[in-house]
Amino acid sequence: MSAYFASLSLLKLVKNLPGGVAQGLIWGIMALGIYITFRLLDVADLTVDGSFSTGGAVTVMLILAGWPAWAALLMAVLAGLLAGLVTGMLHTRLGIPAILAGILTQLALYSVNLRIMGMSANKAVSVDKYRLVLSLRNIPSAILVGAILAALIVALMYWYFGTEQGSAIRATGNNPAMSRALGINIDNMKVLGLSLSNGLVALSGGLMAQYQGFADVNMGRGAIVIGLAAVIIGEVIGRVLFRKYINFSVTLAFTVIGGVLYYLVIVVVLWLRLNSNDLKLFTAVVVALFLAVPTLRERRRHGVRRGRTKEVPGDA
Repeated sequence: MSAYFASLSLLKLVKNLPGGVAQGLIWGIMALGIYITFRLLDVADLTVDGSFSTGGAVTVMLILAGWPAWAALLMAVLAGLLAGLVTGMLHTRLGIPAILAGILTQLALYSVNLRIMGMSANKAVSVDKYRLVLSLRNIPSAILVGAILAALIVALMYWYFGTEQGSAIRATGNNPAMSRALGINIDNMKVLGLSLSNGLVALSGGLMAQYQGFADVNMGRGAIVIGLAAVIIGEVIGRVLFRKYINFSVTLAFTVIGGVLYYLVIVVVLWLRLNSNDLKLFTAVVVALFLAVPTLRERRRHGVRRGRTKEVPGDA
């Protein structure tokens, strides 16, 4: 065992950490999209595994066609909005359960993404030939760009969900029956929320495709789990640090931080030379543990309260 730890290079770990931060920021942006459906709408949307790849495919193909990278990202967002719109329409207009509607859209997007990429499973885009927004060739710049974009998105989301329309979306997820009684069209709010969510996810996919230098039809596989991990980790860390004083803007910021922390853990796992095929299992375990933390803390708190109520005054 001592020989195993002696063979590990701390220098290699330190060198890999910035790359983990850069990727974590990109996944953090995706987690912001998942936060809209998972926390605000209280909907389990599995469209994201497909819309993430759609964002990457649209971005790469448009860059190869001569579009500026920033314009390609805007079109990727539009493609994500349309993917979320389809899921929303299947759910609200056709009465298909949200989780099944997301699965159907995700399944359809696999073929759509193949057609976008000319029936090729992957397409490469080189930073040597094209001016990209960010690239793993320049990790400090990628971290800066990712942090700026994440901060802008957090600010926009904080502003938007404080408007009348944004508050209606939040109310729809919090109490649909009361929202309907107040005159809110909850079907429209669900469609809008799903569209915005997948637009952010597609933006993240476009950024990831540029960062890694290629788009792949399977690059979004498991994205929902990673996004949930970022949301849950961010929420737990935020509540531990701020307790009950955490507000909406801080929660959004910690969602991005959760993505960074998740990827830093992945870097450490790979540094420990654990089998990379177990990463999905590891991710599932991490998400389950963090999901269980609030429940375990609440049970412990109730247990302490029960113990205090059973104490008899004057007993030694």
